[in-house]
Amino acid sequence: MTEMMRAYQLLGPGRAALVEIPVPEPGPGQIRLRTAGAGLCHSDMVVIHADPPFFPIPSTLGHEATGWVEKLGEGVTGIAVGDAYGVYFPWGCGACPPCGRGAENICNKAPTVAGFGCGAEGGMAEYLIVDDLRHLVPLGELDPIDAAPLMCAGITTYHAIDRARRQLSPGTTAVVIGVGGLGHLAIQLLKSLTPTRIIGIDQNEEKLAQARRHGAHEALIADADTAGRVRSLSGGLGATLVIDLVGNDGSLALAQSVLAMGGQLQIVGVGGGTLPLRFHEMPRDASVSVPYAGTTRDLRNIIWLAQEGAVNADVIRVGFEEIEECYRAMEEGRLRGRAVLVPGKAP
Repeated sequence: MTEMMRAYQLLGPGRAALVEIPVPEPGPGQIRLRTAGAGLCHSDMVVIHADPPFFPIPSTLGHEATGWVEKLGEGVTGIAVGDAYGVYFPWGCGACPPCGRGAENICNKAPTVAGFGCGAEGGMAEYLIVDDLRHLVPLGELDPIDAAPLMCAGITTYHAIDRARRQLSPGTTAVVIGVGGLGHLAIQLLKSLTPTRIIGIDQNEEKLAQARRHGAHEALIADADTAGRVRSLSGGLGATLVIDLVGNDGSLALAQSVLAMGGQLQIVGVGGGTLPLRFHEMPRDASVSVPYAGTTRDLRNIIWLAQEGAVNADVIRVGFEEIEECYRAMEEGRLRGRAVLVPGKAP
């Protein structure tokens, strides 16, 4: 008799549901994990509502997952059953130059290569399959459920900040727009890794309190006066780094308006906004980039920071039946921290 498991799958444009599917068997070189935690990400909303779908369906969602090794495929060595690992989700081809240096997030063959939870079956299930040992990072003594957000929210914010660290010297300012699942981690990373002044911006007072709790020097409500206040707090210079974790028209306009000369604007949010770029409307020597996920080195680094107590996700543990309500809360801006699906008990 085939063993079955619960999984949350994309079934069609705008249609995702809890289903029962067979427990997958690991093939040669693969590893099966019993899922510990699978984070819910705002980008899931983009994937669910894409028409046509970004990848073949049905497909299990969840690109932000951790778990305990449960079964090894043929030829897998150097890993022990029962140990806890995090899954690096941007699966590349493994052979091109970026992949060779651990930067599978910019694989030369993407998007033809299916990533974990982005074409390949993801982590919103009781068990998951990892295609290759190189996509597993040991968690050590970290609680694998609480560590789940590091696999996407953590690696993405670390990667964005690391790209600007050389510029974030004493006297500079960094602005985080959107203090949510990624934003509260970005603030902690800026606090731990740089001497910069940190300003968190959001439309919600509770999230601003969250920003202050995690180390923001200032927390500003997003309104018509925000840009002027950022300029004032930065001594008129503006922000050397702006991380926009919202990505709609309003947040992008704000980000551009507070950017310093020579600064970096990094667009991480997938809010569907447009940033008009005109020569005389951008600060001199400023740059705009769209960082995606991060490298395997980035993931190892943020896991190390979490092990040292420098970063800690605000986790809301949920069951399968609560997934859709969490997505609604996320879209309405009511979610505080990172929702993590906990499919079952620890082995």
